[in-house]
Amino acid sequence: MKTKVLVVDDTIFYRKIISDILSSFPDVEVVGTANNGEIALSRIKTMKPDLLTLDVEMPVMNGLELLQAINEGEMDVECLMLSSKTEKGSQITMQALELGAFDFITKPDSPSPEENKVELKTCLTQFFRAFKMRKNLTKKFSQAGLVKRKTGPALTGAPRPSVSVSTKLSSRTERSQAVAIGISTGGPNALNVMLPKLPATLGVPIFLVQHMPPMFTNSLAKSLDAKCPLTVREAINGEVVAPNTVYVAPGGKQMKVASGVGLKKIIRITEDPPENNCRPSVDYLFRSVAREYGSKSTCVIMTGMGTDGKLGLSVTKAAGAVGIAQDEESCVVYGMPKAVVEAGLPDVVAPLERISAEIIKTL
Repeated sequence: MKTKVLVVDDTIFYRKIISDILSSFPDVEVVGTANNGEIALSRIKTMKPDLLTLDVEMPVMNGLELLQAINEGEMDVECLMLSSKTEKGSQITMQALELGAFDFITKPDSPSPEENKVELKTCLTQFFRAFKMRKNLTKKFSQAGLVKRKTGPALTGAPRPSVSVSTKLSSRTERSQAVAIGISTGGPNALNVMLPKLPATLGVPIFLVQHMPPMFTNSLAKSLDAKCPLTVREAINGEVVAPNTVYVAPGGKQMKVASGVGLKKIIRITEDPPENNCRPSVDYLFRSVAREYGSKSTCVIMTGMGTDGKLGLSVTKAAGAVGIAQDEESCVVYGMPKAVVEAGLPDVVAPLERISAEIIKTL
């Protein structure tokens, strides 16, 4: 069955280009367009799309107001935000994700219309891979009598326990001195659930790779910092690592941990090439954590598309680190965790609501 899409944008140009790209996808049907949120709201009720591609800045009713109306009306439709590559655009995108948008892509800004079209098609192609995985996951659990919430990855029913898949933790005597986290699609909402549960006195630093473009990682860090007991900020090249701080890898850069003067650790932000088509890359970060902290580290893979983190976790596991993976049921997209679970790398597989507790156990 084709995915039915309603294209919502106040510019004729973007309505046309997005509609043309999506119409070229064999498993997508563009059922209509709208130039503002109010018209879109009406057409959602009559056309019953599976997905909206949604602009933010629109007259009459903007994208955030439309998302709020969708939530209030409990409408069964997902939203893909099209965001501008600006600080304001990144801040609005964080709000949209908190309101339940499935994901976002950035509007290309090349002087060449043809290059913009190619970039937009690439982004939409990648998005629909993730969206298809989400639909398949939702269908699987629906058939099992479990229902995933539209705006979050948790399932209805009683809280599920974590599952230990190795005996390492029962015999482990040392404590981790650092935590590293890799996450992608569905990440902001999952982090909004998990990170606030960690105490201000955690006692160790956290290094975080969330696949996002430049500026958006800074907005994510500020949004999380307002919700968390820990300090959350975008990492700066050369800064000395401190406990009780979450260092978010800057979008478009690579982040690693290195040895500084004496026994201090420092952050290195580099222009090194992408890995797994990702910059920042989880593999890149995890290798440095294995080198600097060895067995005294806890490495976590959470919801996301692709396999970034699989090789990195294999390196940290060889160094003796603890591995934690988010379980299938609580993921928005079960890609990155699936890759490490199928490779037998994690020591614990945990639902989203239990990941913070599992991290604390290792410290």
